[in-house]
Amino acid sequence: MGHRAAIRAADRERTAEKPVTRFALAFLLLAITAHTAAAETRRDMVESADPRAAAIGRDILRAGGGAADAAAAMAIALTSLEPQSAGIGGGGFLVYYAAHAKKVSALDGRESAPAAAKPDRFLDKDGKPLPFPGAMLDARSIGVPGLLRLAEEMHRRWGKLPWAAIVAPSQKIAADGFALSPRVAKLLAEDTHLPQNPVARALWYEADGSAKPAGATIVNPALAASLHMIADKGAGAFYEGPIARDIVSAVANANPPGDLTAEDLRAYRVKERPVLCAPYRDTRVCGMGLPAGTSVVLEILGLLEPFDLKTHTADAEAWHLFAAASRLAYADRIRFLGDPDFVKSPVAGLLDTAYLAARAKLIEPAHFEPGRVPPGEPAGQRSELWGDERPPEFPATSNISVVDSDGNAAAMTVTIDSDFGSHVLADGFLLDNELDDFSFVPEDDGRPVANRVEPGKRPLSAMSPTIVFDRSGALRLVVGSAGGPPIITDVAKAIVAVVDWRMSLKDALALPNIDDRDIGPTELESSAPPALAERLRAMGHTLRLWGRDSGLGGILVTKDGLEGATDPRREGAALGD
Repeated sequence: MGHRAAIRAADRERTAEKPVTRFALAFLLLAITAHTAAAETRRDMVESADPRAAAIGRDILRAGGGAADAAAAMAIALTSLEPQSAGIGGGGFLVYYAAHAKKVSALDGRESAPAAAKPDRFLDKDGKPLPFPGAMLDARSIGVPGLLRLAEEMHRRWGKLPWAAIVAPSQKIAADGFALSPRVAKLLAEDTHLPQNPVARALWYEADGSAKPAGATIVNPALAASLHMIADKGAGAFYEGPIARDIVSAVANANPPGDLTAEDLRAYRVKERPVLCAPYRDTRVCGMGLPAGTSVVLEILGLLEPFDLKTHTADAEAWHLFAAASRLAYADRIRFLGDPDFVKSPVAGLLDTAYLAARAKLIEPAHFEPGRVPPGEPAGQRSELWGDERPPEFPATSNISVVDSDGNAAAMTVTIDSDFGSHVLADGFLLDNELDDFSFVPEDDGRPVANRVEPGKRPLSAMSPTIVFDRSGALRLVVGSAGGPPIITDVAKAIVAVVDWRMSLKDALALPNIDDRDIGPTELESSAPPALAERLRAMGHTLRLWGRDSGLGGILVTKDGLEGATDPRREGAALGD
């Protein structure tokens, strides 16, 4: 079916009586400023960085869908609602808990490098790394998108509703129109490159080139047509056929052009990864193995295990210990970690209790020595064999959490990398620029870098969708975050706040954001209390104060039901019944 025919078919379907697709236009234009960042329910819960995506997830559950249905539908909807952060032109990770089987699974839908990609992809003719701002907008940064294959696979395994019902809400809002959120409007106004793209300009900008204001109605018939085909034929309609041809053409005609091919798209597969779990206090914390960020989250928690955080509830001493632990864990990440299909990373050694105990002895409880720290020497790898890498990894991405009435849970983090990805559009959606998460430098002093570019490889990611269980194995917390490299510390912070300090999820996510990623000063949210910054400086920390939010979101199981929350600094919502 051609795109015009698909649009006509979508028009006909708008009048159909389907419980999942009855979204009144007035609802779609609801004021985001009236969002519910936290909520408590008895039966089920969803959370998303956009309230309308959360409403789609809630209505999927009301229509008889489960956690996998709701998460997949919400992720696809973000193509319209959070185009700067996520969408079908990107990828993501899923951690899923099937309550009846008491089994956790992890699916990798991360973008992969084209077959033409080589280790020198981001080096200039003199062998020097390309300037990062230019490389971000170079179509060679576009990886093979994985989100739709991921959504389809999770639906195949655990879904209850028909596939078309999962895609229908997103198809409808693209065709009927939706209100531009304040956050997206602000980012559009700040972007100097996107309005230079004629397709993007027609979609999100006024005739004079200024960004459309918050509340403006956005209609995207090209995306509606693409989603109609995907609803009708499955994810295969994206990876083969006219949509795939349009993706390849858009990449080839970009300036500068990329080299993603039809065969790259056709060959893409979701990978099931080992579930990575480790104890923390009286809980068991589970997430996805590499290339996700879970191993670093678990290492931070393991390094904190010897310290009594309960007596230092969110005070300067606690944040000092947290920053010191994160610096040690990131030093190991920088040296050792990469796609496990290409690199033998010593994850087991990094999480070994003896290794963690020895490494934790480097943390001075009352003093911080600024500067970089060397990586450790975990079993299974020698640090001197590998070089360090520090790709910038810009903050974008979006997080989704779901717990359904059967107790199934989905933790899903999705992304197109930096704001608005590559700025290249195809058939109504933006394509990622995820390959700039690889190291631009393939070697460091003659030693290979674990996260170097290679054909078919998936770049290292900080995304860390996480599920936490209590000592009896009962579901306790579903959590994840947006935000680039600090995703790891933000997720770890939320777990510490809930487990050590017994905070509500709402209060945990509102805590100041702090991290030390072994790349410079300790980073502290600028809105943190001045007394906290003063005390940390007195303990030896050199601080960089900056105004960042976290993008955290999650669901906490309580004795009374479910508490859902999102970062109160942003537009997200938690909804349920």
